[in-house]
Amino acid sequence: MVRWCGCRLTALPGRPCERQRSAYALVGEGRLSMALVSADTRISELLGDLHQLIRQTQEERSRSEHNLINIQKTHERMQTEQKISPYYRTKLRGLYTTAKADGEAECNILRKALDKIAEVKSILEERRIAARNAGLYNDSEPPRKTMRRGVLMTLLQQSAMTLPLWIGKPGDKYEVDDIDEEGKERHTLSRRRIIPLPQWKANPETDPEALFQKDQLVLALYPQTTCFYRALIHTPPQRPQDDYSVLFEDTSYADGYSPPLNVAQRYVVACKDNKKK
Repeated sequence: MVRWCGCRLTALPGRPCERQRSAYALVGEGRLSMALVSADTRISELLGDLHQLIRQTQEERSRSEHNLINIQKTHERMQTEQKISPYYRTKLRGLYTTAKADGEAECNILRKALDKIAEVKSILEERRIAARNAGLYNDSEPPRKTMRRGVLMTLLQQSAMTLPLWIGKPGDKYEVDDIDEEGKERHTLSRRRIIPLPQWKANPETDPEALFQKDQLVLALYPQTTCFYRALIHTPPQRPQDDYSVLFEDTSYADGYSPPLNVAQRYVVACKDNKKK
């Protein structure tokens, strides 16, 4: 490969001259600088949005406070009169409906705020990795100061306390069509009755801990059916393309389990009831 270095032609493959290396470094640093400026601009925008969301949260909370006070006062009057009249029942129903709507509105604002915080943290991490890969942090820089164990433990506790809280929507429901009941009514199930299937196939050679181990109780799709049954892992996959070998619970056999049957990784999930029958 022939490269032009500005002073002469050189035919050393893959070995640029000093002037080239300096030019490449300047180009790399220029691109990195542009990326850092872009990241700073985006972070500034996100922090501005976050500030507005915090203000909206406070405004929403102040607006709903009057309704909460009315609920408290209504309960106090009911305790004084020691009866629940149709008037109070109707009034409380309306007040609680309003309070529920107010709470959902505030919750939606908080969700948006958490999304902004998560995006800021992601950008900061990407910027740190980009700077490290670009060689901005090298061996000539002074080493980090050794952190005392007590300080480290405090930082870990603070990090745990600032972990964003996941707030699930109340009453999340899933509409399910039973493939064996075509044309029949749709079933409505809560989230806790749904078990998601794996999205990835584990490689036994690199991630054996991601697989179910021998004699572990699972739910597996019985071959040629659409139903999952309790089973024991007989043999985990040895290669990425291999299936699990499982023993299904079956009282028609003397030992209570069927002969080994193969089931694909995607159709083997954890069994919440981990007690063997």
